[in-house]
Amino acid sequence: MLEERTYWLAWSQINGIGPVLMRRLQQHFGTLAAAWAAPSRALTEVTGFGVQLVAAVEQKRSQLHPEQFLEQHSLKNPNFWTPADTDYPRLLLEIPNPPPVLYYQGQINPQENQGIKPMVGIVGTRNPTEYGCRWTRRISTTLAKKGFTIVSGMAAGIDTQAHRGCLEAGERTIAVFGTGVDVVYPWHNQSLYEQIQEQGLILSEYPAGTQPHRAHFPQRNRIVAGLSRALLVMEAPKKSGALITAHQANEFGRDVYALPGSLDNPKSVGCLGLLNWGAQVILNERHLLEMLGEMPDIDASAEFSPLAQEPLELEPELLQVLQIVPSEPIHFDLIVQETEMSTSLLLSALLQLEVQGLVSQLPGMRYRRC
Repeated sequence: MLEERTYWLAWSQINGIGPVLMRRLQQHFGTLAAAWAAPSRALTEVTGFGVQLVAAVEQKRSQLHPEQFLEQHSLKNPNFWTPADTDYPRLLLEIPNPPPVLYYQGQINPQENQGIKPMVGIVGTRNPTEYGCRWTRRISTTLAKKGFTIVSGMAAGIDTQAHRGCLEAGERTIAVFGTGVDVVYPWHNQSLYEQIQEQGLILSEYPAGTQPHRAHFPQRNRIVAGLSRALLVMEAPKKSGALITAHQANEFGRDVYALPGSLDNPKSVGCLGLLNWGAQVILNERHLLEMLGEMPDIDASAEFSPLAQEPLELEPELLQVLQIVPSEPIHFDLIVQETEMSTSLLLSALLQLEVQGLVSQLPGMRYRRC
């Protein structure tokens, strides 16, 4: 496991290779260590490894020695897990794109990592009303006292209220960062950051020193959704990162709840939309506890596959395309090369996958797997 941990870290340093492609490497070669030693021509046998990506692998392998890199990396990043580690959070292994490297700081609770102690995500707008703040504090405090660990992103607004409700109750909370675990953002949450280190845990997929970047926060949201058995959206406008997190939670098979608000309040429109879409309504603390109490327990002794399985109920052509599209953006021309399909047929397949929420199109004719 120690050797495989080294190679999760090493492969994560190559641009264009994420958890889905790492899983394919494992399946093809048996271990990531064996994949690292494999000749370039063998890499081309793995779905998703085209000419450009293999060239990038060749260049990085010539520059990076995995054992030495682990030693150097650990000087600034002493605390991290990979999917090869037994302490890696089990619920994250259920999602299609778990972080290959997950950095942490604070107090570890093994029962949380094993999925035995239930975790609930709370998200919402950075500019909440008094109503949103008050109900977030009430619910986070109640859930914390009832044995739930609250997960949020330590952003201003709803996230901050969720964390503070737990801490003031003397209970744990988990903050997932879009920066390194040593970088406080927003800066005015410095005291909250210090409290969470003492009473809870800080997580990030970004190494120490990583500064805020707008692309990091949507990525961070999938970790909040993946860690949580259920996700609560307390207040959110029509366009909100909280709604992205809610949709990710739904895709991961998590229960989604929303706090109802006034039609006159623009910051409640997103929650009302979620309720119309099928989310559970939060009526009060007791009602919420009753619904959360219906979540099945997780069997800690059960064997669990380290990464989610490929979707099987697709037509062969669609499955072929889906297996090639990685979680990192890939240009349309590279997909054409890998599939050897005609342009019209491939565009049709990508459109069908996009409609099903399995693939998303990005600017510049790039695609990525959802």
